[in-house]
Order: sequence, then structure tokens, then C-alpha cells
Amino acid sequence: MSAFMVDQLVAKHGLLMAVRGVSFSLEKGEILAIVGANGAGKTTLFRSLSGVHPVDSGRITLNGEDITAWPAHQRVRSGLAMVPEGRRLFVDMTVRENLQIAAENGRSGDWVLDKVVAALPVLEPILNQVAGGLSGGQRQAVAIARALMCNPSVLLLDEVSLGLSPIAVEGLYQSLEQLKKSKVTSMIIVEQDLKRAIQFSDHLLCLLEGRVALSGCSHELTHKAITQAYFGLEAEETENA
Repeated sequence: MSAFMVDQLVAKHGLLMAVRGVSFSLEKGEILAIVGANGAGKTTLFRSLSGVHPVDSGRITLNGEDITAWPAHQRVRSGLAMVPEGRRLFVDMTVRENLQIAAENGRSGDWVLDKVVAALPVLEPILNQVAGGLSGGQRQAVAIARALMCNPSVLLLDEVSLGLSPIAVEGLYQSLEQLKKSKVTSMIIVEQDLKRAIQFSDHLLCLLEGRVALSGCSHELTHKAITQAYFGLEAEETENA
């Protein structure tokens, strides 16, 4: 039984079809990277998976249970958490308070405050600081920690390195490597850095205009094939032939 499965998912913005029949599955502890140009449908896909955007058709299952029609809060309590683009922290609260709120609204499990801080050591010196005064890298670490406090079996990370300095990105991925090694939480990550996406993930999926243009094991896909799918070059060549 897959930890997470998406089958022929369709999502729209009015008459615009943003996600067009996307399918994939994820086993426990696996990491899927989703790449694609701006407007490819990545954020709409994530919002649909997390329950904050309606699904027009298709099916989403979490640990074998159909969650397609579930509201977002029910998905969180059943093991699906998202780190949204832009972090969306409670900026007037301390880091500790942000994490406590997540713990109160998630499900019980091994991810308690001490363990989360151990996995993301950048948090320890800032626990009592107000979230609004943190740097971009610190805010992203808090956003990931907040999601972990919900004790997810599947963690969605949208544009995890967007807007961060190279040093902050490196530190962030060092922390994510620790989560990866645990083989407990499956992760789906949207990442613009193709090289990092390939290196970090087990599987990679490339979206183009809402459709799956390419998918496969990350170490088996060439950078050229991913780039062609990313920009739709193969489609253009076929049309021009």
C-alpha cells in the first residue's frame, strides 16, 4: 500500500484547467521532487493536495484512505502537512508559540518540540524570538518545524529555497537530509534548482502546463531530458517536424 497516491487529478481556476490528469504514488520515506516553470501548475497541485483548493476530478489517498473530499484540517490530523510558499508564520508570536499551535492542531506522534529542535538545530537559539523578526532562512526552518510538529506521514514543501541566500539554502538542505535519513516521513518537494532537486529526491516529476511532461527515478533521468521537459522543447520539435 502506497503512503500517498494521486490518480488523474484535475483542478481548475474557473475555466482554466491548471492541473490536468496528474498521477503519482509515494512509498513511506520516499522523496518526490516536482519541477516546472512558472505557471506549470505546481502551486495549484500542492493546494489541491493539502485541501485548500477544490479538486474537479481524480482521487487522492493517504495511507490507503480516500481523502479527496476532506477539508484541510482533517488532512493535517490524518498525517498530511504542508510548508506553504511564503512560510505564512504567525509573525507576532514567538517561534515556540508557532510550534505549539501546530502541535495542538496536528496528530500525536514522535515529533515533539525537543526532537524537532534536534533535527533543525538553527531553532534552538531563536525559540523565544518573535517570528516576524527572523531572517528568511530562519523563517523557512520554523515553517518546516511547524509542519513536523503536526507529525505528518507525508510532508509537502512548496518552493522550499525560494528567496533564500545560498548559505541559508545549504543549511536548510542539511536539515532536510536528516529527515530524509530517518525514512519515516515521505516528502514531496517543489524546487526550482534542478541540480538540487535531482540530488535530493528519489523520484522526479516535471510539470508542463498542468500535465506530467516527464517522470522517473531521479538518478536515471538526465539533466538534458529534464530541461527539455521543463521548457517543452520536445513538443516544439515535434510540432516543427
